[in-house]
Amino acid sequence: MLKLKLDSSKFFKTKTLVFRSMLWLLVSSAALLFVPQPMLTALALNDILSANAHFVGLGLIVSVAYFFSLVLNFLLDEAIRYLSDKRMVETIEAKVQLLDPAERALLREFFIQGATILTLPKNELAVRSLVETCILEGLGNERHYAIQGPTADYKISMKARLYLNRDVLRLPSGAPSQEELQHLLKARPQFINGMVQPRKHAA
Repeated sequence: MLKLKLDSSKFFKTKTLVFRSMLWLLVSSAALLFVPQPMLTALALNDILSANAHFVGLGLIVSVAYFFSLVLNFLLDEAIRYLSDKRMVETIEAKVQLLDPAERALLREFFIQGATILTLPKNELAVRSLVETCILEGLGNERHYAIQGPTADYKISMKARLYLNRDVLRLPSGAPSQEELQHLLKARPQFINGMVQPRKHAA
């Protein structure tokens, strides 16, 4: 872990050094090429520039190409992020329309328990399906039990929260009646009672 942090720090410092070097090269090359002739003569740089004009021009081309590549990479990253977010939203929208009873009951637990995070069995079919369709987001904190198998902490993803209302989850619009409460408790997933209690104040 320490080695990974050191490597990351070294990589960041190298990138910073390259960026500053290219910025210096861009500014200095542009200044030498575009500064008025009288100023170059006054600074005694005219002869030096004449003898090394091809190096100065090459430096300008290299530095401009470097910053152009940074802009291009940024635009590509933004495009990929946009398409990824769009695909995720489409996946969530499609899944919300096709929730089965087990998945709907599992999602209701977040509302019934008033929790932002629940500890759930990783191998449970409903859990896996909701994770694969971007509705649930795994937070790690895995534990392994001999009887019930591995568990981990999960929360409803930020994008999915926009689509999970009371109508979708079939929750009462107000305070549930005794009959409605009994129906909700009866429909709860069987594994819930054996799970660790939720951490209601987690982010």
